Amino acid sequence: MKRGLLILLIFGLIVGFFVLDLGHYLTLESLKHWQQDFITLKAQSPWLVTGGFFIAYVVSTALSLPGAVILTLAAGALFGLGVGVLLASFASSFGATLAFLASRFVLRDAVQQRFGDKLKAINEGFARDGALYLFTLRLVPVFPFFLINLLLGLTPMKTRTFYWVSQVGMLAGTLVFVNAGTQLAALQSLSGILSPPLLLSFVLLGVFPMIAKKFTAWLQRRVYAKWQRPARFDRNLIVIGGGAAGLVSAYIAAAVKAKVTLIETHKMGGDCLNYGCVPSKALIKSAKLASQIRHGEHYGLNAGAPEFSFRKVMARVHKVISEVAPHDSAERYTSLGVEVLQGYARITDPWTVEIKLNDGTTQTLTTRSIVIATGARPFVPPLPGLEEVGYVTSDTLWSTFAELDAAPKRLVVLGGGPIGCELAQSFARLGSNVTQVEMAPRIMIREDLEVSELARASLSADGVEVLTDHKAVRCEKEGERKYIVVEHEGQSRRIEFDVLICAVGRSARLKGFGLEELGIPVQRTVTTNDYLETLYPNIYAAGDVAGPYQFTHTAAHQAWYAAVNALFGDFKRFKVDYSVIPWATFIEPEVARVGLNEQEAREQGVAYEVTKYGIDDLDRAIADGTANGFVKVLTVSGKDKILGVTIVGEHAGDLLAEFVLAMKHGLGLNKILGTIHTYPTMAEANKYAAGEWKRNHAPQRILAWLERYHAWKRG
Repeated sequence: MKRGLLILLIFGLIVGFFVLDLGHYLTLESLKHWQQDFITLKAQSPWLVTGGFFIAYVVSTALSLPGAVILTLAAGALFGLGVGVLLASFASSFGATLAFLASRFVLRDAVQQRFGDKLKAINEGFARDGALYLFTLRLVPVFPFFLINLLLGLTPMKTRTFYWVSQVGMLAGTLVFVNAGTQLAALQSLSGILSPPLLLSFVLLGVFPMIAKKFTAWLQRRVYAKWQRPARFDRNLIVIGGGAAGLVSAYIAAAVKAKVTLIETHKMGGDCLNYGCVPSKALIKSAKLASQIRHGEHYGLNAGAPEFSFRKVMARVHKVISEVAPHDSAERYTSLGVEVLQGYARITDPWTVEIKLNDGTTQTLTTRSIVIATGARPFVPPLPGLEEVGYVTSDTLWSTFAELDAAPKRLVVLGGGPIGCELAQSFARLGSNVTQVEMAPRIMIREDLEVSELARASLSADGVEVLTDHKAVRCEKEGERKYIVVEHEGQSRRIEFDVLICAVGRSARLKGFGLEELGIPVQRTVTTNDYLETLYPNIYAAGDVAGPYQFTHTAAHQAWYAAVNALFGDFKRFKVDYSVIPWATFIEPEVARVGLNEQEAREQGVAYEVTKYGIDDLDRAIADGTANGFVKVLTVSGKDKILGVTIVGEHAGDLLAEFVLAMKHGLGLNKILGTIHTYPTMAEANKYAAGEWKRNHAPQRILAWLERYHAWKRG
């Protein structure tokens, strides 16, 4: 309603301007003709004329009416250089900002909704360098200012930024035209104001910000000034860390025949192979089978207590690690052309890495570029008494538990994120009495509320006591008995345990690699730009040490950008793309997601529409006894464009891949609906979710006419 009224008002004022032929007053001849009359009127009522002129200028600019040049000349002719510049400068900036806001209010939502994907790069550019772009445009009067006002209103630029940049950027042009207005009698035409030399000056002014930006980039490279660059290099690339990011970086370098050295301190394959993804999934599989035996009646079998050796379960975990290990081994990467060194690496200058090898010797190598891929380690909270009672982490539990004959009788899992949930459910299924402690109001806090509630119900059904909104205060030891004290709503509770697992997150490995000595900024991670460059453009960071995600697949994703930019950045650099990032939590039922969920869409103010399909209706899920969960798709309102997908259910992580592909390549739900899915498979859930969307958007009016048509055909 308000938008419609504003459109009518603007349209009416513009039409009135042309119908009443007010434009004939905004010519050079008219200004000369009425100049003396206005000067006389100004002498009689100075404030009235000044205020009226200011308002007329603001309205003219806000409505994008022709005549801004004449009004600027009039400011000089009527008020002189000083007052004229003051009036014209503020009036033009106020009017331009009103036009900017009107364009934003009337057009931006519709334009962004319709062309958002095509405007993404422009939006990102203006969010980053919008002030510089606008300043450049304002300095060059060749660009129509009214068009700049309207187009900038469609971008994400902040209003205050638009105003002050316009105020400063238009000042030079305003000064020229107001000064010309003070010499109105000698002025024969508007073309006489902007002579070729003056236009060239404006163009040079416009180019100046770009030159300044390049100069700033050159200054940034002056960080190398205190270092002596080698005349030649031993390597094209040195990679520090043999986890996912390091392995992929080294692989890419070797594949394009660069001379590359990979340095790993401990175990090749990093956290994922040795402590995270691989061992946890092996454990989850064993725990799941134990649960299925325990609930055999669900499959028409006799239920029974699973008989197993916990030591053998853990032995299988280590066997799985050993079977996967050759994929990430030093031997394999050596065969691919990568030099693999076992030792501790420290960067001593931007091109030099010192390696203390595990055999006790030291080697120093120079390199054109470096990729820091040192990963992360479990974060251990500063909990009083924790060291006294002892604890394990997701890194150390595999070796510690390998020596146990039975799962810990009483187990406390500290943390309600994905790692904590996976471990809590698995060990509960393997016989531990598990208490999970989470200080947030719910577990898996990054997921939608209904997902968190479903996950909690699933863990509780397996015997996990889930304590949310409980803050761990301290640990205590009385003889051989160990306790953790938690607080909830002002009340304390002591929980006895045999083993405590800390699973409250992971922190980047930043110490000991020479970053401090080089002055490379670090916070929770290494600070990088969009190209994964650190303070030194030839030193990159990728994986957990760079953030913002701590997934193996994002580490590998970043590694491509780091390696390619490091090796070929002189020709072309690539900004890392985080637009479509999937992840999964491997509890039962699995939780997998890509893009936005509902809580994130609300937080970001993104308009969306929800389509949900219940997996309890899926034939294959019913046959498998896994009819639990859903596929939830967020789309642009009224369109099939996918904003995000959450899947809860059996093999959710596998089912998600279809939506990841669709989002990456701009395919909507109609394309998924039109794709044949094998029957009976879990993948049909994706098609049925698309079908739900189609059903909700069926053209009811056309269907009503079709019903009449078929009735008529029947006679």
